[in-house]
Amino acid sequence: MSRERLYLYDTTLRDGQQTQGVQFSTAEKLKIAAALDALGVDYIEGGWPGANPTDSAFFDTVPATRATLTAFGMTKRAGRSAANDDVLAAVLNAGTGAVCIVGKTHEFHVETALGIGLDENLETIRDSVAHLVAQGREALFDAEHFFDGYRANPAYALDCLRAALEAGARWLVLCDTNGGTLPAEVHRIVTEVIAAGIPGNRLGIHTHNDTETAVAASLAAVEAGVRQIQGTLNGLGERCGNANLVSLIPTLMLKPPYRDQFEIGVTAEALEGLTRLSRMLDDILNRVPLKQLAYVGGSAFAHKAGLHASAILKNPATYEHIDPALVGNRRFVPMSNQAGQSNLRRRLAEAGLEVDPGDPALGRILEAVKAREAEGYSYDTAEASFELLARAELGRLPEFFEVKRYRVTVERRKNKRNRMVSLSEAVVVVKVDGEKKLSVSESMDETGSDRGPVNALSKALAKDLGRYQTAIEDMRLVDFKVRITQGGTEAVTRVIIDSEDGAGRRWSTVGVSANIVDASFEALLEAVRWKLIRDVGETP
Repeated sequence: MSRERLYLYDTTLRDGQQTQGVQFSTAEKLKIAAALDALGVDYIEGGWPGANPTDSAFFDTVPATRATLTAFGMTKRAGRSAANDDVLAAVLNAGTGAVCIVGKTHEFHVETALGIGLDENLETIRDSVAHLVAQGREALFDAEHFFDGYRANPAYALDCLRAALEAGARWLVLCDTNGGTLPAEVHRIVTEVIAAGIPGNRLGIHTHNDTETAVAASLAAVEAGVRQIQGTLNGLGERCGNANLVSLIPTLMLKPPYRDQFEIGVTAEALEGLTRLSRMLDDILNRVPLKQLAYVGGSAFAHKAGLHASAILKNPATYEHIDPALVGNRRFVPMSNQAGQSNLRRRLAEAGLEVDPGDPALGRILEAVKAREAEGYSYDTAEASFELLARAELGRLPEFFEVKRYRVTVERRKNKRNRMVSLSEAVVVVKVDGEKKLSVSESMDETGSDRGPVNALSKALAKDLGRYQTAIEDMRLVDFKVRITQGGTEAVTRVIIDSEDGAGRRWSTVGVSANIVDASFEALLEAVRWKLIRDVGETP
């Protein structure tokens, strides 16, 4: 049976950039566009030419893409023709193969926001779309506030769609601009729109996530007949975000009934890079990846309960809805005080540690985990620290170097502008191959700002490890989390550090102490030791 084609329209570079705190540089937009093109989306909306220098520069420099590059703008302004509207002209001047213009379909917005009559708005839509088509562009009409407008006046909302369709628009995109329309209502309204004579293969869907149902609403629209889906990577977007293409794409490709009814431009090979693409975007934004993100999150295939892990050992399908490798993710069995030997043996095997089922070390490792978690440690996410603990019990923890002592000082002093500033300085003494090495580092960055005592300690520890130095030069700290596990005067600080290296490996370590500096140093030290085991081996 032949499958219908669904078209993917990515608006990460435009609508995604409207996320609070997000501002892409031109270079970042080019990098994301290249990744989207490699993924296989059909349209890449690059931004609004003329609205800001970054978007204009992007359209001036973007290379040719397999995907249809799209410029975004708005219908012509009242009182002038489309041919004489300089804002619309700037969008056309971007030279893209497609142009998407947003227009009003809700009578309230027409009369209140635009301040024009309903008939004049229809003519605005016709004139604007016809002008794009006359210039040889593929025209898309974003029907802003369509679902709200349809509820208020169905006949007028449909007239707006017909005006764009008759003027030559390829796609009519139904926008849930406020994000408040639930999936069942999206399905009903789309069904009624198609029944009114608007072809489903000319309809798109653009949802926002204000009710946490953007993905579900998009799927409901597809089931009702639309054939273009708009969304963003990682669900970026204004307010609560847009429909998340990182969730939609594998659902469309792997889940019935969609996989059997539709095809999209993403290949199975490209799908395997989805986790990497999602995390690349987080890296560009300097954000910590959301562990609970569907399909690609670090916890998406994590099995903590002993019962689950035991079943996973027999057949992964018992507690996994797909093979994580299909989206480039991996299975993870964390260790905690809820763990049993099934979790333990699997986790050890993943670390390359094969242990016989009857080995008494298994019991010692479990008891050590439980005892240390009672002290405030957490091995649920700090998998690298767990591996080091297990290696110690198994007698397989190499000692590459020994820390003899360390010290951190924080000084307040006046700078050249006579302002009081902080300066952190760390001293670390290690013994490598029988030789003591003293390293001193300040936490001052290139701007003259103090990065704090933990930064100073990290730099000092990684400054000179003798013959192991080259193995840690590509390490970097990517996240630092602090939690107080007890209150009052007996408070205990837990520090979890995420590290990354040039090979793309990412690992977490934990330190616990009443002193935040000591806890931080313990986590830093374990991060270095785990890296050395991976790159040097078990024999120093």
